[in-house]
Amino acid sequence: MDKLRRSLHEAPIIEKEGGYEYLVHPISNCVPMLEPGLLREVVNGIIRKADLADVDKIVTPAAMGIHISTAVSLTTDIPLVVIRKREYGLDGEVSLFQETGYSESEMYINDVDEGDRVLVLDDMLSTGGTLRAITEALDGIGAELVDVVVVMKKVGGGNALEGTPYEPKTLINVRVEDGEVIVVDEDGDGEERVAPAT
Repeated sequence: MDKLRRSLHEAPIIEKEGGYEYLVHPISNCVPMLEPGLLREVVNGIIRKADLADVDKIVTPAAMGIHISTAVSLTTDIPLVVIRKREYGLDGEVSLFQETGYSESEMYINDVDEGDRVLVLDDMLSTGGTLRAITEALDGIGAELVDVVVVMKKVGGGNALEGTPYEPKTLINVRVEDGEVIVVDEDGDGEERVAPAT
């Protein structure tokens, strides 16, 4: 994950309402510009980390996970379902309410059926509010969640997935503290401070 680590050096942090420090990153926001080499590294990391055995569908929330999940879908030939923020009123559409550290909204799932084996992919796990809403909705549908993978996890900010059977796999763990990104080793053996972009 060399490119991913390096990209954190250039990632700006903006403060949202209530003092929430929001990491702006090409993988999460496509801002700054997303380089193909970084996306390729992340997709390869997801494919190595995820349990893809007999997965029927990749499920991702709009909009931050679409580009990552599209690339994984193209590489693995697993169909992609995007959870949208717009209601279409299609047969079998399921609504869910997501609440993050800085927003809340209604989202809608189409094309996931009882018994489908799904891989949930997302860009960032901050509070876990979005992933909790998604996993609960998929459980309600009767889908089997084979795996949950996120590219980056912000540690230390709480986790709405605690108490659920789901422990998301991550490619990299970070902490945002006083406008600074700290990369936390996956083994918990150390930290790497990353200067904020100016």
